[in-house]
Amino acid sequence: MKLSSLIRPVADFPKPGIMFRDITPLLLNPQAINEAVARMSAAWQDQGITRIMAAESRGFIFGVPMAQALNAGFVPVRKPGKLPGHTHQYSYELEYGSDTLEIHSDAVSPGDRILLVDDLLATGGTIEACLKLARQQQAEVVGAAFLIELTFLPGRQKLHDIPVSTVLQYATENADEVPVENS
Repeated sequence: MKLSSLIRPVADFPKPGIMFRDITPLLLNPQAINEAVARMSAAWQDQGITRIMAAESRGFIFGVPMAQALNAGFVPVRKPGKLPGHTHQYSYELEYGSDTLEIHSDAVSPGDRILLVDDLLATGGTIEACLKLARQQQAEVVGAAFLIELTFLPGRQKLHDIPVSTVLQYATENADEVPVENS
């Protein structure tokens, strides 16, 4: 199945000059969702993953079924005040301000083997914060998996030394671009 045919380019969203890669058409197709999860999980089958860690909200879409596929637990990463009980948090700087992410304090233990998951890798700020949050808890981050990577942006560099797998790679903002599609 050609998943790239189900990604809709939306010009000037969420602001002028951005070519948004909308996954909504893919999500309307159950076979495409299954295929995306299978491809995103394939590289990690024999890696002993114990936890999938994904940031709200689109990371959850792929994180939970990947946790099922890899027989791992799922760790939701949320903005402050969204998780009940005791949490660990990580604050980080953005281009124009700062942000904070949280996980439950009992969600990750030292020695857990974490796979970070999100729908899209662009600038890498959120996923880098997830990486640092997992490492704060002395977990081993095995890698990161994404449905889409915008290779013209520096997201991969923010993940430093961990392996990254992607299904679709876009090299430009061109709406007509046919991405590299990894099986």
